[in-house]
Amino acid sequence: MTALLRRGARALLGRRARLRWVHLLLGGALLMPYYLLASTLTLVLVRRSRNVLFPDTLGMQLGVFALALVPAAVTALVPWVRTLESMAARSLCGLPEEALATGPAESWAARGRTALWYTLHLLAGGILSGMSLATPPFALMLIALPVTGVPGGADAPYGLGDLSLPWQLLMPFAGLAVLALLAALSAGAGALLARCAPVLLGPTAADRLAAAEQHAMRLALRNRLARELHDSVGHALSAVTLQASAARKVLDADPEFARQALAAIEETTREAVGELDTVLGLLREDGAASAAPAPTLADLNGLLERTRAAGGTVTLAAPPALERVPPVVSREAYRIVQEGLTNALRHAGRVPVLLRITVNDEVVEVALENPVGPDRGRAHSPAHRRTGGGRGLTGIAERARLLRGSSSAGERDGVWRLAVRLPLGGGAGR
Repeated sequence: MTALLRRGARALLGRRARLRWVHLLLGGALLMPYYLLASTLTLVLVRRSRNVLFPDTLGMQLGVFALALVPAAVTALVPWVRTLESMAARSLCGLPEEALATGPAESWAARGRTALWYTLHLLAGGILSGMSLATPPFALMLIALPVTGVPGGADAPYGLGDLSLPWQLLMPFAGLAVLALLAALSAGAGALLARCAPVLLGPTAADRLAAAEQHAMRLALRNRLARELHDSVGHALSAVTLQASAARKVLDADPEFARQALAAIEETTREAVGELDTVLGLLREDGAASAAPAPTLADLNGLLERTRAAGGTVTLAAPPALERVPPVVSREAYRIVQEGLTNALRHAGRVPVLLRITVNDEVVEVALENPVGPDRGRAHSPAHRRTGGGRGLTGIAERARLLRGSSSAGERDGVWRLAVRLPLGGGAGR
C-alpha cells in the first residue's frame, strides 16, 4: 500500500509531472496574445463599451477562448513553429530526441499536424493555467475554514455561508482533494500531450527520407576520407618504411645509396603532407578550395619515381596524353594505381611491376601485374598480418563502383593481377 501511494505521489508530483505542468503553463502563456486579440475584436464587433479586454460573462469568455484558437492554428502553419514546439516538448515532456522532428515543417501535411498540436497545446494549457490560478486560493480557503470561519450573508465566498460547524471541519479535506484533483488533471493533460507529440510533431515520411539521405551522404564522405587516407598516407608510409630499411642495411657499406634513400624519404614525406592537407581540406568549411588539388594521372611520373626510390621496379605502358582523361576519373585512377603499387611493395617486395593504362573514347583500363614475392605467404599469415589491414582492395572496388566501373584482383600462375575498368562517363554517378 505504501509503495502504491508512493508511486501515485510520484506520478502526480514527481519531476516529470512538474515539467509537464510547466509545459502546460507555457501553452497558457502562448495563448494570452491570441485571447487578447480575440477579446478586443469580439467586443468591438458587438459594440460593447465596457470591459474591453476581458468579457464579463462566462459564455462570452468561453466564446472568446474558442475564437482565440483560430489565429493560433493559423500561426502554427509557419514552418519553424514545429522546431520550437519540438524543442519545448522534448525538454519538458520527457520525450526521446528521435521521437520528434528537429527541423521546420516543410510539407503542408506536416504544417497541418503542427497546427493541430499547437492548438491542442494552447487549449490544454489555457484551461490548466486558469485552473492553476483559481484553484489554489479556493483550496487554501477551504483548508483554513475551521480557523477563519465563513462570513455570513452576501459576503460569503463561493456560497459557503450556510455551512454548519460539522461541515466546516470537513472543509480542509475538501481543500486537499481539490489540490489533488488539480494535480491529477495536470498530470493527465501532460500525459495526453506527451502521447500526442510523436504523432503530431514526429518526423514525416519525407523527413525520414531526407534524414536517410543525409546519413548516407555522411557515410559516403567518411568512406571517401578513409579511402583517401588509406591510399595516400598508406602508400607514403609503406614507401618510407622500405626506404628507411634499405638505408639502414647499407649505411656503412654504401653511404651514397643511404643519402639517396634519405632524400627519397624527405621527398615522399613532403608529398604525403601535401596529400594529407588535400584530404583534410574535405573536412574544412571551405572544402577543397583551401587545399591543394588532388593528384591525377598527369602526376603519375612522380608516383612512379617515389615507388622506384623505395626499391620497386615499375614499367609503365600508357598513352602520352593522360591529362585528357576527365578529372574525376583521372583522380580515382591515380588512387587505384597508388594502392596497387603499395600492395606490390608491401606484400611482394622488390619485384618488377608492369603497369598498363589504356584509354579510349569510352573507358580507362588500369592493369598491374607483378610476380608473387618470396615473402608473400608470410606477409599474409596471421602472425604478420597488420591489425585493421586488408582495406586496399576493398577501397579499389569502391572507387570503381562509384564510377560505375568494375575491378578484379587475384593470383594466377605465380603472378598477381589487378585489373580495373572505369567508364569515362562514370563521373555522373558520383
